[in-house]
Amino acid sequence: MTLNALRVANFKAFGPSQRIPLRPITLLYGANSSGKSSVLHALALAHHAVETGDVDVHRTQIGGDSIDLGGFGQYVHQRQRQRQVELTFEIIPDMLTGRIAEWLRAARVVAVELGIGSGYLAERISLAADHERETNQEGNVRVERFSVEVDGISMLTMSARRDGLLRLDRLNHAHPVFREVFRAIFVPGTTTLDTDHEDFTGLAEVLDELVPGIIVRRRGLFPQIEDQVAREARDEEIALAAMRRGHRREDLARAVQVFLPHILQELVDGLSTMLEARIRRMLYLGPLRSYPPRHLGFSQRRDANWCAGGGNAWDVVRTRKDVRMRVNSWLGDAERLKTPYELQVRQLLPAGTLPTDLAPRLEATLRDFLLRLLGESQYLSEPRHPLSEAMKAVRYAIIREPTFDAETFAAVEDLVDALVDTEAITDEWAQAVIEGRKQAIQDLVLIDKRSGTRVSHRDVGIGVSQVLPVLVAAYASKERLLAIEQPEIHLHPSLQAELGDVVIESALGEAGNECLIETHSEHLLLRIMRRIRQTAMGELPENLPPVHPDDVMLLFVEPDGDHSLVREMPLNERGELVKAWPGGFFEEGMRELF
Repeated sequence: MTLNALRVANFKAFGPSQRIPLRPITLLYGANSSGKSSVLHALALAHHAVETGDVDVHRTQIGGDSIDLGGFGQYVHQRQRQRQVELTFEIIPDMLTGRIAEWLRAARVVAVELGIGSGYLAERISLAADHERETNQEGNVRVERFSVEVDGISMLTMSARRDGLLRLDRLNHAHPVFREVFRAIFVPGTTTLDTDHEDFTGLAEVLDELVPGIIVRRRGLFPQIEDQVAREARDEEIALAAMRRGHRREDLARAVQVFLPHILQELVDGLSTMLEARIRRMLYLGPLRSYPPRHLGFSQRRDANWCAGGGNAWDVVRTRKDVRMRVNSWLGDAERLKTPYELQVRQLLPAGTLPTDLAPRLEATLRDFLLRLLGESQYLSEPRHPLSEAMKAVRYAIIREPTFDAETFAAVEDLVDALVDTEAITDEWAQAVIEGRKQAIQDLVLIDKRSGTRVSHRDVGIGVSQVLPVLVAAYASKERLLAIEQPEIHLHPSLQAELGDVVIESALGEAGNECLIETHSEHLLLRIMRRIRQTAMGELPENLPPVHPDDVMLLFVEPDGDHSLVREMPLNERGELVKAWPGGFFEEGMRELF
Protein backbone atom coordinates (compact mmCIF):
# COMPACT_ATOMS: atom_id res chain seq x y z
CA MET A 1 0.00 0.00 0.00
CA THR A 2 1.27 3.45 -0.92
CA LEU A 3 0.49 6.65 0.94
CA ASN A 4 -0.97 9.30 -1.34
CA ALA A 5 -0.32 12.21 1.03
CA LEU A 6 0.41 13.22 4.61
CA ARG A 7 -1.38 16.14 6.30
CA VAL A 8 0.19 17.75 9.36
CA ALA A 9 -1.13 20.44 11.71
CA ASN A 10 0.15 21.97 14.97
CA PHE A 11 3.40 20.01 14.73
CA LYS A 12 6.73 21.80 15.12
CA ALA A 13 7.00 24.37 12.30
CA PHE A 14 3.50 23.63 10.98
CA GLY A 15 0.51 25.46 12.45
CA PRO A 16 -2.51 25.32 10.11
CA SER A 17 -2.82 21.97 8.34
CA GLN A 18 -0.35 21.44 5.50
CA ARG A 19 -0.81 18.77 2.86
CA ILE A 20 2.34 16.95 1.76
CA PRO A 21 1.61 14.94 -1.42
CA LEU A 22 3.76 11.83 -1.75
CA ARG A 23 4.97 10.14 -4.93
CA PRO A 24 7.58 7.44 -5.63
CA ILE A 25 10.12 10.30 -5.56
CA THR A 26 9.31 13.23 -3.25
CA LEU A 27 11.89 16.00 -2.88
CA LEU A 28 11.70 18.59 -0.10
CA TYR A 29 13.48 21.91 -0.63
CA GLY A 30 13.63 25.11 1.36
CA ALA A 31 15.96 27.39 3.27
CA ASN A 32 17.59 26.34 6.52
CA SER A 33 15.11 26.15 9.42
CA SER A 34 12.17 26.47 7.04
CA GLY A 35 10.49 23.33 8.37
CA LYS A 36 11.55 20.69 5.82
CA SER A 37 12.69 18.24 8.46
CA SER A 38 9.34 18.52 10.26
CA VAL A 39 7.80 16.38 7.53
CA LEU A 40 10.21 13.51 8.16
CA HIS A 41 9.94 14.00 11.92
CA ALA A 42 6.14 13.67 11.77
CA LEU A 43 6.57 10.27 10.12
CA ALA A 44 9.18 9.33 12.75
CA LEU A 45 6.65 10.24 15.47
CA ALA A 46 4.07 7.99 13.82
CA HIS A 47 6.61 5.16 13.50
CA HIS A 48 7.59 5.44 17.17
CA ALA A 49 3.94 5.44 18.31
CA VAL A 50 3.10 2.41 16.14
CA GLU A 51 6.02 0.45 17.59
CA THR A 52 5.75 1.52 21.24
CA GLY A 53 2.36 3.20 21.81
CA ASP A 54 4.17 6.27 23.19
CA VAL A 55 3.13 9.63 21.69
CA ASP A 56 4.84 11.77 24.35
CA VAL A 57 8.09 10.84 22.68
CA HIS A 58 11.49 12.37 23.19
CA ARG A 59 14.20 10.37 21.41
CA THR A 60 12.48 8.47 18.61
CA GLN A 61 13.11 4.81 18.08
CA ILE A 62 13.98 5.22 14.41
CA GLY A 63 15.81 8.56 14.55
CA GLY A 64 18.18 8.29 17.49
CA ASP A 65 19.83 11.60 18.36
CA SER A 66 18.93 12.96 14.92
CA ILE A 67 15.24 13.12 15.87
CA ASP A 68 14.79 14.08 19.51
CA LEU A 69 11.27 15.55 19.62
CA GLY A 70 11.54 16.56 23.28
CA GLY A 71 8.08 15.30 24.23
CA PHE A 72 4.65 16.66 23.36
CA GLY A 73 5.30 19.98 25.07
CA GLN A 74 8.18 20.62 22.68
CA TYR A 75 6.88 19.27 19.38
CA VAL A 76 3.40 20.81 19.59
CA HIS A 77 3.34 24.04 17.56
CA GLN A 78 4.54 27.06 19.56
CA ARG A 79 4.68 24.87 22.71
CA GLN A 80 0.93 25.41 23.24
CA ARG A 81 -0.17 22.26 25.04
CA GLN A 82 -3.84 23.09 24.60
CA ARG A 83 -3.47 22.39 20.87
CA GLN A 84 -3.93 19.01 19.23
CA VAL A 85 -1.26 17.72 16.89
CA GLU A 86 -2.99 16.35 13.79
CA LEU A 87 -1.62 13.61 11.55
CA THR A 88 -3.68 12.56 8.55
CA PHE A 89 -2.80 9.74 6.16
CA GLU A 90 -4.37 9.76 2.72
CA ILE A 91 -4.83 6.43 0.96
CA ILE A 92 -5.82 5.68 -2.63
CA PRO A 93 -8.48 2.91 -2.38
CA ASP A 94 -6.97 1.14 -5.40
CA MET A 95 -4.11 0.16 -3.11
CA LEU A 96 -6.39 -1.55 -0.57
CA THR A 97 -7.15 -5.26 -0.50
CA GLY A 98 -9.86 -7.57 0.81
CA ARG A 99 -13.36 -6.56 1.78
CA ILE A 100 -12.31 -3.01 2.62
CA ALA A 101 -11.28 -2.52 -1.01
CA GLU A 102 -14.68 -3.78 -2.09
CA TRP A 103 -16.52 -1.47 0.29
CA LEU A 104 -14.49 1.59 -0.73
CA ARG A 105 -14.21 0.87 -4.44
CA ALA A 106 -16.36 3.90 -5.35
CA ALA A 107 -14.19 6.27 -3.27
CA ARG A 108 -11.38 8.39 -4.68
CA VAL A 109 -9.42 9.18 -1.49
CA VAL A 110 -9.68 7.82 2.05
CA ALA A 111 -8.15 9.94 4.82
CA VAL A 112 -7.45 8.58 8.31
CA GLU A 113 -6.94 11.41 10.81
CA LEU A 114 -5.48 11.29 14.32
CA GLY A 115 -5.46 14.01 16.96
CA ILE A 116 -2.77 13.84 19.67
CA GLY A 117 -3.28 15.95 22.78
CA SER A 118 -2.29 16.34 26.42
CA GLY A 119 -5.44 15.28 28.18
CA TYR A 120 -8.37 16.85 26.37
CA LEU A 121 -11.65 16.33 28.21
CA ALA A 122 -14.20 18.71 26.76
CA GLU A 123 -14.82 22.18 25.37
CA ARG A 124 -15.97 24.97 27.62
CA ILE A 125 -16.97 28.60 27.13
CA SER A 126 -14.67 31.14 28.75
CA LEU A 127 -15.74 34.40 30.36
CA ALA A 128 -14.87 36.08 27.06
CA ALA A 129 -17.27 33.70 25.27
CA ASP A 130 -14.39 31.91 23.57
CA HIS A 131 -14.23 28.15 23.13
CA GLU A 132 -11.50 26.66 25.31
CA ARG A 133 -10.26 23.12 25.74
CA GLU A 134 -10.69 21.65 29.19
CA THR A 135 -7.69 19.41 29.84
CA ASN A 136 -6.75 16.72 32.28
CA GLN A 137 -4.48 18.32 34.88
CA GLU A 138 -2.29 15.23 34.86
CA GLY A 139 -1.42 16.10 31.27
CA ASN A 140 -1.45 12.53 29.94
CA VAL A 141 -0.55 12.66 26.25
CA ARG A 142 -2.64 10.32 24.13
CA VAL A 143 -4.57 9.95 20.90
CA GLU A 144 -7.70 11.99 21.58
CA ARG A 145 -9.40 11.84 18.23
CA PHE A 146 -9.73 9.47 15.31
CA SER A 147 -11.75 9.99 12.15
CA VAL A 148 -12.19 8.53 8.70
CA GLU A 149 -12.93 10.87 5.84
CA VAL A 150 -13.90 9.66 2.37
CA ASP A 151 -13.71 12.02 -0.61
CA GLY A 152 -13.52 15.03 1.70
CA ILE A 153 -16.66 14.10 3.71
CA SER A 154 -16.43 12.77 7.26
CA MET A 155 -17.74 9.23 7.61
CA LEU A 156 -17.03 8.50 11.27
CA THR A 157 -15.41 10.24 14.22
CA MET A 158 -14.44 9.12 17.70
CA SER A 159 -12.89 10.92 20.65
CA ALA A 160 -11.39 10.26 24.08
CA ARG A 161 -13.38 10.21 27.31
CA ARG A 162 -12.30 10.78 30.89
CA ASP A 163 -11.64 7.06 31.36
CA GLY A 164 -9.05 7.15 28.57
CA LEU A 165 -11.15 5.14 26.12
CA LEU A 166 -12.25 6.33 22.72
CA ARG A 167 -15.94 6.25 21.90
CA LEU A 168 -17.69 6.65 18.61
CA ASP A 169 -19.21 10.12 18.39
CA ARG A 170 -20.74 10.18 14.96
CA LEU A 171 -21.42 7.84 12.08
CA ASN A 172 -22.47 9.66 8.95
CA HIS A 173 -25.13 7.28 7.64
CA ALA A 174 -25.89 9.75 4.85
CA HIS A 175 -22.40 9.33 3.38
CA PRO A 176 -22.61 7.71 -0.09
CA VAL A 177 -19.87 5.22 0.72
CA PHE A 178 -21.54 4.19 3.98
CA ARG A 179 -24.78 3.58 2.11
CA GLU A 180 -22.92 1.40 -0.38
CA VAL A 181 -21.47 -0.60 2.51
CA PHE A 182 -24.95 -0.88 3.99
CA ARG A 183 -26.38 -2.23 0.74
CA ALA A 184 -23.53 -4.69 0.25
CA ILE A 185 -23.53 -6.08 3.78
CA PHE A 186 -26.88 -5.54 5.45
CA VAL A 187 -29.35 -6.19 2.64
CA PRO A 188 -28.45 -9.86 1.93
CA GLY A 189 -29.49 -10.71 5.49
CA THR A 190 -32.93 -9.15 5.20
CA THR A 191 -36.10 -9.52 3.15
CA THR A 192 -35.42 -6.49 0.94
CA LEU A 193 -33.60 -6.53 -2.38
CA ASP A 194 -32.56 -2.88 -2.22
CA THR A 195 -32.78 0.19 -0.01
CA ASP A 196 -34.05 3.69 -0.60
CA HIS A 197 -33.93 7.07 1.11
CA GLU A 198 -36.83 6.26 3.43
CA ASP A 199 -35.03 3.18 4.72
CA PHE A 200 -32.03 5.25 5.83
CA THR A 201 -34.27 7.90 7.33
CA GLY A 202 -35.98 5.26 9.42
CA LEU A 203 -32.67 3.80 10.54
CA ALA A 204 -31.24 7.10 11.79
CA GLU A 205 -32.74 6.64 15.23
CA VAL A 206 -31.36 3.10 15.52
CA LEU A 207 -27.88 4.24 14.48
CA ASP A 208 -27.89 7.18 16.89
CA GLU A 209 -28.70 4.84 19.77
CA LEU A 210 -26.12 2.26 18.78
CA VAL A 211 -23.14 4.55 18.13
CA PRO A 212 -22.43 5.72 21.73
CA GLY A 213 -22.20 2.13 22.93
CA ILE A 214 -19.26 1.22 20.71
CA ILE A 215 -16.04 1.36 22.76
CA VAL A 216 -12.60 1.69 21.19
CA ARG A 217 -9.17 1.15 22.69
CA ARG A 218 -5.86 2.42 21.34
CA ARG A 219 -3.38 -0.08 19.93
CA GLY A 220 -0.08 1.65 19.32
CA LEU A 221 -1.02 4.76 17.37
CA PHE A 222 -4.32 3.60 15.93
CA PRO A 223 -7.62 2.58 17.59
CA GLN A 224 -9.08 -0.90 17.90
CA ILE A 225 -12.77 -1.63 18.46
CA GLU A 226 -13.16 -3.96 21.43
CA ASP A 227 -13.35 -7.64 20.57
CA GLN A 228 -16.32 -8.12 22.91
CA VAL A 229 -18.51 -5.98 20.68
CA ALA A 230 -17.54 -7.97 17.63
CA ARG A 231 -18.11 -11.29 19.41
CA GLU A 232 -21.59 -10.24 20.43
CA ALA A 233 -22.26 -9.23 16.83
CA ARG A 234 -21.12 -12.61 15.55
CA ASP A 235 -23.29 -14.40 18.08
CA GLU A 236 -26.28 -12.39 16.95
CA GLU A 237 -25.55 -13.15 13.29
CA ILE A 238 -26.62 -16.70 13.98
CA ALA A 239 -29.90 -15.49 15.39
CA LEU A 240 -30.45 -13.34 12.32
CA ALA A 241 -30.70 -16.36 10.06
CA ALA A 242 -33.73 -17.58 12.02
CA MET A 243 -35.57 -14.26 11.83
CA ARG A 244 -39.12 -14.26 10.51
CA ARG A 245 -39.01 -12.61 7.10
CA GLY A 246 -41.48 -10.13 5.68
CA HIS A 247 -41.08 -7.15 8.02
CA ARG A 248 -38.88 -4.71 6.14
CA ARG A 249 -38.31 -1.99 8.74
CA GLU A 250 -37.79 -4.42 11.59
CA ASP A 251 -35.40 -6.52 9.51
CA LEU A 252 -33.29 -3.52 8.53
CA ALA A 253 -33.14 -2.28 12.11
CA ARG A 254 -32.14 -5.73 13.30
CA ALA A 255 -29.50 -5.97 10.56
CA VAL A 256 -27.95 -2.71 11.71
CA GLN A 257 -27.80 -3.87 15.32
CA VAL A 258 -26.25 -7.18 14.34
CA PHE A 259 -23.79 -6.25 11.64
CA LEU A 260 -22.74 -2.66 12.30
CA PRO A 261 -20.27 -3.29 15.19
CA HIS A 262 -18.56 -6.03 13.25
CA ILE A 263 -18.37 -3.92 10.08
CA LEU A 264 -16.95 -0.97 11.98
CA GLN A 265 -14.37 -3.21 13.57
CA GLU A 266 -13.35 -4.60 10.20
CA LEU A 267 -13.22 -1.14 8.62
CA VAL A 268 -11.32 0.63 11.43
CA ASP A 269 -8.98 -2.25 12.21
CA GLY A 270 -8.38 -2.92 8.52
CA LEU A 271 -7.36 0.65 7.77
CA SER A 272 -5.29 0.82 10.96
CA THR A 273 -3.47 -2.44 10.20
CA MET A 274 -2.65 -1.37 6.66
CA LEU A 275 -1.29 1.98 7.81
CA GLU A 276 0.70 0.38 10.61
CA ALA A 277 2.31 -2.02 8.15
CA ARG A 278 3.31 0.82 5.85
CA ILE A 279 4.65 3.02 8.65
CA ARG A 280 6.69 0.10 10.00
CA ARG A 281 8.34 -0.15 6.57
CA MET A 282 9.90 3.27 7.08
CA LEU A 283 13.70 3.50 7.00
CA TYR A 284 15.26 6.75 8.18
CA LEU A 285 18.74 8.04 7.38
CA GLY A 286 19.75 11.20 9.21
CA PRO A 287 21.92 14.08 7.99
CA LEU A 288 24.99 13.05 10.01
CA ARG A 289 26.33 9.63 9.00
CA SER A 290 27.96 7.31 11.50
CA TYR A 291 31.72 6.91 11.12
CA PRO A 292 32.34 3.24 11.97
CA PRO A 293 35.44 1.94 13.77
CA ARG A 294 38.37 0.61 11.79
CA HIS A 295 37.41 -3.05 12.29
CA LEU A 296 33.70 -3.38 11.50
CA GLY A 297 33.56 -7.05 12.44
CA PHE A 298 34.12 -6.17 16.09
CA SER A 299 31.71 -3.25 16.27
CA GLN A 300 29.02 -3.78 18.90
CA ARG A 301 26.99 -0.60 18.31
CA ARG A 302 23.52 -1.46 17.15
CA ASP A 303 21.39 1.25 18.82
CA ALA A 304 18.93 3.65 17.17
CA ASN A 305 21.58 6.31 16.73
CA TRP A 306 23.83 3.85 14.92
CA CYS A 307 21.02 2.87 12.53
CA ALA A 308 19.81 6.45 11.92
CA GLY A 309 23.37 7.37 11.00
CA GLY A 310 23.60 4.54 8.51
CA GLY A 311 26.01 2.43 10.56
CA ASN A 312 23.98 -0.71 9.90
CA ALA A 313 24.62 -0.18 6.16
CA TRP A 314 28.16 -1.46 6.69
CA ASP A 315 26.76 -4.69 8.15
CA VAL A 316 24.51 -5.07 5.10
CA VAL A 317 27.46 -4.63 2.73
CA ARG A 318 29.50 -7.09 4.78
CA THR A 319 26.84 -9.81 4.80
CA ARG A 320 25.07 -9.34 1.44
CA LYS A 321 27.19 -10.03 -1.61
CA ASP A 322 24.60 -8.68 -4.07
CA VAL A 323 24.53 -5.28 -2.37
CA ARG A 324 28.32 -5.22 -2.04
CA MET A 325 28.69 -5.83 -5.79
CA ARG A 326 26.35 -2.93 -6.63
CA VAL A 327 28.11 -0.58 -4.22
CA ASN A 328 31.51 -1.59 -5.67
CA SER A 329 30.20 -0.91 -9.16
CA TRP A 330 29.15 2.61 -8.10
CA LEU A 331 32.40 3.29 -6.26
CA GLY A 332 34.58 2.27 -9.18
CA ASP A 333 32.46 3.52 -12.09
CA ALA A 334 34.45 5.89 -14.29
CA GLU A 335 31.41 8.16 -14.56
CA ARG A 336 30.69 8.24 -10.83
CA LEU A 337 32.92 8.15 -7.76
CA LYS A 338 35.95 6.98 -9.79
CA THR A 339 37.69 5.57 -6.74
CA PRO A 340 40.36 2.86 -7.08
CA TYR A 341 38.85 1.02 -4.12
CA GLU A 342 36.78 -2.13 -3.85
CA LEU A 343 34.99 -3.45 -0.78
CA GLN A 344 35.94 -7.00 0.15
CA VAL A 345 35.19 -9.32 3.04
CA ARG A 346 38.04 -10.99 4.89
CA GLN A 347 38.01 -13.59 7.63
CA LEU A 348 39.38 -12.81 11.08
CA LEU A 349 40.18 -15.63 13.51
CA PRO A 350 40.28 -15.37 17.29
CA ALA A 351 43.75 -15.98 18.71
CA GLY A 352 44.50 -19.63 19.32
CA THR A 353 41.84 -20.96 16.99
CA LEU A 354 44.35 -22.98 14.94
CA PRO A 355 47.51 -24.79 16.09
CA THR A 356 50.51 -22.43 16.20
CA ASP A 357 52.70 -25.00 14.40
CA LEU A 358 50.31 -25.40 11.49
CA ALA A 359 51.97 -22.73 9.36
CA PRO A 360 55.57 -24.11 9.33
CA ARG A 361 54.33 -27.70 8.99
CA LEU A 362 52.06 -26.71 6.14
CA GLU A 363 54.83 -24.82 4.35
CA ALA A 364 57.28 -27.70 4.68
CA THR A 365 54.78 -30.28 3.45
CA LEU A 366 53.73 -28.02 0.61
CA ARG A 367 57.34 -27.45 -0.46
CA ASP A 368 58.09 -31.16 -0.49
CA PHE A 369 54.87 -31.88 -2.38
CA LEU A 370 55.55 -29.29 -5.07
CA LEU A 371 59.13 -30.44 -5.57
CA ARG A 372 58.02 -34.07 -5.95
CA LEU A 373 55.09 -33.23 -8.20
CA LEU A 374 56.61 -30.67 -10.53
CA GLY A 375 60.33 -30.55 -9.89
CA GLU A 376 62.02 -27.39 -8.75
CA SER A 377 62.77 -26.07 -12.26
CA GLN A 378 59.26 -26.75 -13.50
CA TYR A 379 57.76 -25.10 -10.40
CA LEU A 380 59.79 -21.97 -10.99
CA SER A 381 58.98 -21.93 -14.71
CA GLU A 382 55.20 -22.01 -14.17
CA PRO A 383 54.47 -19.04 -11.92
CA ARG A 384 50.79 -19.03 -12.89
CA HIS A 385 50.16 -22.59 -11.68
CA PRO A 386 47.31 -22.36 -9.07
CA LEU A 387 49.29 -24.27 -6.47
CA SER A 388 52.26 -22.02 -7.10
CA GLU A 389 50.15 -18.90 -6.62
CA ALA A 390 48.68 -20.28 -3.40
CA MET A 391 52.14 -21.22 -2.14
CA LYS A 392 53.40 -17.69 -2.74
CA ALA A 393 50.47 -16.21 -0.84
CA VAL A 394 51.03 -18.47 2.16
CA ARG A 395 54.82 -17.96 2.14
CA TYR A 396 54.40 -14.17 1.96
CA ALA A 397 52.05 -14.22 4.95
CA ILE A 398 54.36 -16.51 6.93
CA ILE A 399 57.39 -14.28 6.29
CA ARG A 400 55.48 -11.32 7.64
CA GLU A 401 54.11 -13.23 10.65
CA PRO A 402 55.89 -16.40 11.88
CA THR A 403 52.70 -17.86 13.40
CA PHE A 404 49.48 -18.76 11.69
CA ASP A 405 46.97 -16.01 12.38
CA ALA A 406 44.08 -14.23 10.69
CA GLU A 407 46.39 -12.63 8.10
CA THR A 408 47.13 -16.02 6.53
CA PHE A 409 43.74 -17.63 6.91
CA ALA A 410 42.17 -16.63 3.59
CA ALA A 411 45.17 -17.89 1.59
CA VAL A 412 45.52 -21.11 3.59
CA GLU A 413 41.80 -21.89 3.33
CA ASP A 414 41.95 -21.90 -0.48
CA LEU A 415 45.21 -23.83 -0.46
CA VAL A 416 43.98 -26.56 1.89
CA ASP A 417 40.87 -27.10 -0.23
CA ALA A 418 43.12 -27.67 -3.24
CA LEU A 419 45.60 -29.96 -1.48
CA VAL A 420 43.10 -32.22 0.26
CA ASP A 421 41.98 -33.51 -3.12
CA THR A 422 45.59 -34.45 -3.99
CA GLU A 423 46.10 -36.12 -0.59
CA ALA A 424 49.12 -33.86 -0.01
CA ILE A 425 47.99 -33.01 3.54
CA THR A 426 46.24 -35.00 6.23
CA ASP A 427 42.59 -34.85 7.09
CA GLU A 428 43.58 -33.66 10.57
CA TRP A 429 45.04 -30.45 9.17
CA ALA A 430 42.11 -29.94 6.83
CA GLN A 431 39.70 -30.37 9.74
CA ALA A 432 41.60 -27.75 11.72
CA VAL A 433 41.08 -25.24 8.94
CA ILE A 434 37.41 -26.21 8.59
CA GLU A 435 36.85 -25.67 12.31
CA GLY A 436 38.64 -22.36 12.05
CA ARG A 437 36.31 -21.28 9.27
CA LYS A 438 33.32 -21.78 11.61
CA GLN A 439 34.82 -19.41 14.17
CA ALA A 440 35.89 -16.78 11.68
CA ILE A 441 34.59 -13.22 12.01
CA GLN A 442 33.79 -11.34 8.83
CA ASP A 443 35.45 -7.96 8.49
CA LEU A 444 35.04 -5.43 5.70
CA VAL A 445 38.06 -3.84 4.06
CA LEU A 446 38.83 -1.66 1.06
CA ILE A 447 41.30 -2.99 -1.49
CA ASP A 448 43.31 -0.43 -3.42
CA LYS A 449 43.08 -1.99 -6.89
CA ARG A 450 46.18 -0.11 -8.06
CA SER A 451 48.53 -1.87 -5.63
CA GLY A 452 46.46 -4.59 -3.99
CA THR A 453 46.96 -2.87 -0.65
CA ARG A 454 44.35 -3.50 2.01
CA VAL A 455 43.10 -0.32 3.68
CA SER A 456 40.25 0.72 5.95
CA HIS A 457 37.52 3.27 5.28
CA ARG A 458 39.39 5.26 7.93
CA ASP A 459 42.33 5.58 5.52
CA VAL A 460 40.43 7.17 2.62
CA GLY A 461 38.36 10.32 2.12
CA ILE A 462 35.25 10.73 4.25
CA GLY A 463 33.03 10.91 1.15
CA VAL A 464 33.01 7.12 0.81
CA SER A 465 31.74 6.59 4.35
CA GLN A 466 29.06 9.25 3.92
CA VAL A 467 27.62 8.07 0.60
CA LEU A 468 27.72 4.34 1.36
CA PRO A 469 24.66 4.37 3.68
CA VAL A 470 22.66 6.16 0.97
CA LEU A 471 23.65 3.59 -1.64
CA VAL A 472 22.83 0.69 0.66
CA ALA A 473 19.43 2.15 1.58
CA ALA A 474 18.61 2.43 -2.12
CA TYR A 475 20.04 -0.93 -3.22
CA ALA A 476 19.14 -3.19 -0.27
CA SER A 477 15.56 -1.97 0.40
CA LYS A 478 12.41 -3.27 -1.25
CA GLU A 479 8.95 -1.67 -1.05
CA ARG A 480 9.99 0.57 1.83
CA LEU A 481 9.51 4.23 2.67
CA LEU A 482 13.03 5.69 2.55
CA ALA A 483 13.19 8.98 4.45
CA ILE A 484 16.63 10.48 3.87
CA GLU A 485 18.02 13.81 5.02
CA GLN A 486 20.82 15.44 3.04
CA PRO A 487 21.97 12.47 0.92
CA GLU A 488 24.43 14.76 -0.86
CA ILE A 489 26.52 15.58 2.21
CA HIS A 490 30.32 15.59 1.53
CA LEU A 491 29.82 14.80 -2.17
CA HIS A 492 31.15 16.65 -5.19
CA PRO A 493 28.39 18.28 -7.32
CA SER A 494 28.78 15.73 -10.13
CA LEU A 495 28.25 12.90 -7.64
CA GLN A 496 25.20 14.62 -6.24
CA ALA A 497 23.76 14.44 -9.75
CA GLU A 498 24.62 10.74 -9.96
CA LEU A 499 22.61 10.16 -6.79
CA GLY A 500 19.58 11.24 -8.82
CA ASP A 501 19.91 8.06 -10.89
CA VAL A 502 20.28 5.98 -7.71
CA VAL A 503 16.99 7.44 -6.41
CA ILE A 504 15.24 6.83 -9.75
CA GLU A 505 16.33 3.21 -9.88
CA SER A 506 15.33 2.56 -6.26
CA ALA A 507 11.88 4.18 -6.56
CA LEU A 508 10.83 3.31 -10.11
CA GLY A 509 12.75 0.08 -10.65
CA GLU A 510 11.99 -3.40 -9.36
CA ALA A 511 12.62 -2.43 -5.71
CA GLY A 512 9.51 -0.22 -5.68
CA ASN A 513 10.58 2.01 -2.80
CA GLU A 514 9.08 5.39 -1.93
CA CYS A 515 11.87 7.96 -1.57
CA LEU A 516 11.17 11.00 0.61
CA ILE A 517 14.29 13.15 0.44
CA GLU A 518 15.04 16.40 2.27
CA THR A 519 17.86 18.09 0.39
CA HIS A 520 19.59 21.31 -0.64
CA SER A 521 21.12 19.80 -3.77
CA GLU A 522 20.16 21.44 -7.04
CA HIS A 523 22.34 18.93 -8.90
CA LEU A 524 20.31 15.95 -7.71
CA LEU A 525 17.13 17.64 -8.93
CA LEU A 526 18.64 18.61 -12.27
CA ARG A 527 19.51 14.96 -12.97
CA ILE A 528 15.93 13.86 -12.27
CA MET A 529 14.59 16.68 -14.46
CA ARG A 530 16.96 15.57 -17.21
CA ARG A 531 15.70 11.98 -17.00
CA ILE A 532 12.09 13.19 -17.30
CA ARG A 533 13.04 15.06 -20.47
CA GLN A 534 14.94 12.08 -21.87
CA THR A 535 11.98 9.81 -21.15
CA ALA A 536 9.67 12.09 -23.13
CA MET A 537 12.15 12.27 -26.02
CA GLY A 538 12.95 8.55 -26.07
CA GLU A 539 16.61 9.17 -25.15
CA LEU A 540 16.69 7.60 -21.68
CA PRO A 541 19.70 5.34 -20.96
CA GLU A 542 18.77 1.66 -21.18
CA ASN A 543 19.72 0.87 -17.58
CA LEU A 544 17.18 3.32 -16.08
CA PRO A 545 13.39 3.02 -15.71
CA PRO A 546 11.30 5.75 -17.37
CA VAL A 547 10.53 8.85 -15.30
CA HIS A 548 7.35 10.88 -15.77
CA PRO A 549 6.25 14.11 -14.06
CA ASP A 550 3.61 12.19 -12.07
CA ASP A 551 6.38 10.05 -10.53
CA VAL A 552 8.04 13.07 -8.91
CA MET A 553 6.67 15.46 -6.29
CA LEU A 554 8.74 18.58 -5.82
CA LEU A 555 7.86 20.53 -2.65
CA PHE A 556 9.09 23.85 -1.35
CA VAL A 557 8.79 24.61 2.37
CA GLU A 558 8.94 28.24 3.46
CA PRO A 559 8.16 30.21 6.63
CA ASP A 560 5.10 32.45 6.65
CA GLY A 561 4.94 34.45 9.86
CA ASP A 562 4.83 32.08 12.82
CA HIS A 563 4.30 28.90 10.79
CA SER A 564 5.53 27.14 7.64
CA LEU A 565 3.81 26.49 4.32
CA VAL A 566 4.30 23.66 1.84
CA ARG A 567 4.08 24.58 -1.84
CA GLU A 568 3.93 22.17 -4.78
CA MET A 569 6.35 22.87 -7.63
CA PRO A 570 4.98 20.98 -10.65
CA LEU A 571 7.20 19.69 -13.46
CA ASN A 572 6.18 19.32 -17.10
CA GLU A 573 7.04 16.60 -19.64
CA ARG A 574 10.24 18.44 -20.53
CA GLY A 575 11.41 18.25 -16.94
CA GLU A 576 10.93 21.97 -16.43
CA LEU A 577 9.42 23.85 -13.53
CA VAL A 578 5.95 25.09 -14.38
CA LYS A 579 6.46 28.07 -12.05
CA ALA A 580 9.53 29.80 -10.68
CA TRP A 581 11.03 29.06 -7.30
CA PRO A 582 9.59 31.35 -4.60
CA GLY A 583 11.89 34.14 -3.52
CA GLY A 584 14.57 33.44 -6.11
CA PHE A 585 15.60 30.10 -4.59
CA PHE A 586 18.67 28.61 -6.36
CA GLU A 587 19.59 31.97 -7.95
CA GLU A 588 22.69 32.47 -5.81
CA GLY A 589 25.02 31.65 -8.71
CA MET A 590 23.52 34.35 -10.91
CA ARG A 591 23.70 36.90 -8.09
CA GLU A 592 27.34 36.14 -7.39
CA LEU A 593 28.31 36.38 -11.07
CA PHE A 594 26.38 39.51 -11.97
